[in-house]
Amino acid sequence: MDLQACVFSTPIGWLGLAGTDKRVWRLTIGHRRSEDAWSDLRQHFADVSLTERDWNPKLKKMLERFAAGKVVSFADVAVRVDHRTEFQQRVLAATQAIGFGEAISYGNLATLVGSPKAARAVGAVMASNQIPIIIPCHRVVGSRGELTGFSAPTGLDLKQRLLDMEQTALKRSQIQRPA
Repeated sequence: MDLQACVFSTPIGWLGLAGTDKRVWRLTIGHRRSEDAWSDLRQHFADVSLTERDWNPKLKKMLERFAAGKVVSFADVAVRVDHRTEFQQRVLAATQAIGFGEAISYGNLATLVGSPKAARAVGAVMASNQIPIIIPCHRVVGSRGELTGFSAPTGLDLKQRLLDMEQTALKRSQIQRPA
């Protein structure tokens, strides 16, 4: 297996993107240096050949726009989930459908996928999400809106920053729309 990969700088840190054809396998976010993003990708794909190139430039542009605080939807981006269980696939699909600037609790997400008592299992799926932002696990919060777990390098600080950035972008886009 040969995956294509690229690393690029954004206002939310260095991002590393890997995939094949047009399907995303991994997005690593929030790194301080390009070397850190590459290290994350190489560590995750230790048994797979990574070819460095400007893979999926359209998606890269979308991610750059998102990181710059623009309203962007990743709902139609193809992601690799075939290695996940049926439950995990349902959770990831429902998470990918959460709208820009919206948030949902782990419990409500569990109910949405037909497993109302599985909030902790939903949390485990979020913790193992390999494609943050595109599958926006930062939009999944605790039952009272509190921030919990986020495995990016700067953790909850980045989760809060992403949520705040989305709210600001939504407000800005509403102000700019003609009445």
